[in-house]
Amino acid sequence: MESKTQLYNKVKPFLAVILLQFGYAGLSIFCKFALNKGMSQHVFVVYRSAIATVVIAPFAIVLDRPVINQNMFFTGMKYTTATFARAMCNVVPAFTFSMAWILGLEKVNIRRWRGQAKVLGTIVTIGGAMLMTQVKGPMLNLPWTDGNGHQESNAANKQDVIKGALMLLAGYFCWSGFFILQVRV
Repeated sequence: MESKTQLYNKVKPFLAVILLQFGYAGLSIFCKFALNKGMSQHVFVVYRSAIATVVIAPFAIVLDRPVINQNMFFTGMKYTTATFARAMCNVVPAFTFSMAWILGLEKVNIRRWRGQAKVLGTIVTIGGAMLMTQVKGPMLNLPWTDGNGHQESNAANKQDVIKGALMLLAGYFCWSGFFILQVRV
C-alpha cells in the first residue's frame, strides 16, 4: 500500500494542471471584463507585460518574452467571448503536434497504435474545441457585468465574431510556433 506522500507525489502534477486551468479561466474572465470596459487589447498586452516584468523580471528574460500570440489572442477575445477564447485554447497542443510532425520534429508511424493515438488525439482535440464553441449556456449575471455579458447579435457582430475567431486561431498558431522554436533552444 502506498504512503500518503507517494500518492501525493503522483497526484501533484495533475493538481498543478487543474489549478493552472482555473488560473487561465480566471485570467480570461478578468481580461474580457477589462476589454468590455473599453480597454484597448494592445494597451492590455503592454500593461500585462509591464507587470510581468516588474514582478518576475529575472525570469521574464529567460522564460516569457512578448510574442505576437498575445496581441492576436487579446484582439480575438475582444470580438468573441472569454468562453470561446478559452475553449479554442485547446487547439494549441494539436497545432503544436501538427507543426512538429510537418517539420519532422515528431515521428508518427501510422501503422503502430502509438502513432494512431497521436493522430486520433489531435483530431479529437480539434473536434472538441469546435464542439465547445457551439455550446450556448445561460448568461451569468455576475456583479461586475451589469447584465451586459453578451453582445447583441446583428450582421456586424457576426463579422466581428468571425474576425475574432480567426485572430484567436492565428494567435494560437503563433503560440504553437513559439513552442516549436523552443525545441532548438
